[in-house]
Formats: sequence, structure tokens, C-alpha cells
Amino acid sequence: MKIWVTRHGQTNLNKRKRMQGRIDEPLNEAGIRQARDAREKISHMTFDAVYASPLDRAITTASIIGNIPKEQVIVDSRILECDFGKYDCKSYFRMGPSMTLYWALPEVFPAPKSVESIASMVRRSVSFLREMESKDYQNVLIVCHGGIIRALCGYLEERNNGILWRPKPKNCEIRIYEYRNGKHRRLES
Repeated sequence: MKIWVTRHGQTNLNKRKRMQGRIDEPLNEAGIRQARDAREKISHMTFDAVYASPLDRAITTASIIGNIPKEQVIVDSRILECDFGKYDCKSYFRMGPSMTLYWALPEVFPAPKSVESIASMVRRSVSFLREMESKDYQNVLIVCHGGIIRALCGYLEERNNGILWRPKPKNCEIRIYEYRNGKHRRLES
């Protein structure tokens, strides 16, 4: 099975450098263009299944890159973005030291109060991916968010700490993994 993982296209909150967590912010024109450009790069691909988080920016991106109607996107709340609590809509540069340090180095600093922990994101990711791996797919597309994708990739790269925090995933950057005989391998981006 090949697992294609990508982050949604740009939103206005992304453009303004604001945390958007579980706010249901739609794609802006640049985000739609990013998704179309990503689709064009893989125009030969058809997917057995296309998954997205319940947020519109992920569903719209999944529909465009997966080349299917929105109604055919499989929505799964386990790949919803991290809950940023009171930090939603805050500027990246005005979050305060506890959130800034956590988001820069979650391996060292704990999640501030009201923010979902790395352990929680890892649990959700592992649950989702193990269930998906039990299916008989050749190619599957997963469209999610900048935070949760780090836990998904941590599982797919079999990281001991459960996350692949750096480099930060770009909007509509596609990472491709292979799952075979119970093992994962990164193929390309």
C-alpha cells in the first residue's frame, strides 16, 4: 500500500500567520491553486480511498488533489488538527513563551493548559493509521493539518517519540510512504 499524506492548502489565517487549529477556515484562492498544482503533479494517480479531517479546508483540498467530489471524501475526526485551545487565532509571534516553546520543541516542553498534548495526537494518529492499514488499498490519500501530520509521519517513519516535527509540512506538500509486510518506508515527497 502507498500512503500519500498532505497538508491542506493555504487559508487566510495561514497567510496572516495565525494559529487556526479547529477553526473551520476555508481555503483562500492561493490554497485552491496549491491544491490544483499538487493534483497536476500527480495527474496520473487514482486513489482507492481519500481521507480528510472534518474541516472544510482539508475536505476541499482532498477533493481537488484526490480528483473526486467532496461527498466521496472519507471524513475521519482522528486526523483533525491539534486543539490549540485559547491560542486559536493568535499570531504566531504573540502566543507567549509557553506555547512558543512547546510548538518549537514539543520533545522538551509540555503542552500549555488548553492545548492538546503530543501523546493525544500520537494516539489518534496510530488508531487511524492502523485501521487504514487493515484495508485492501493500493493507494490512499490522507489530507490533514500541519500539527497532526507530524504525528502521522512520526508513526509512518517509526519514530520512537511518535512524531516527525521537523521540517514543518508546507501547504499541499505530498509525502509518500509505503506500507508492506508490517513495515513503513518513506518513498518521496
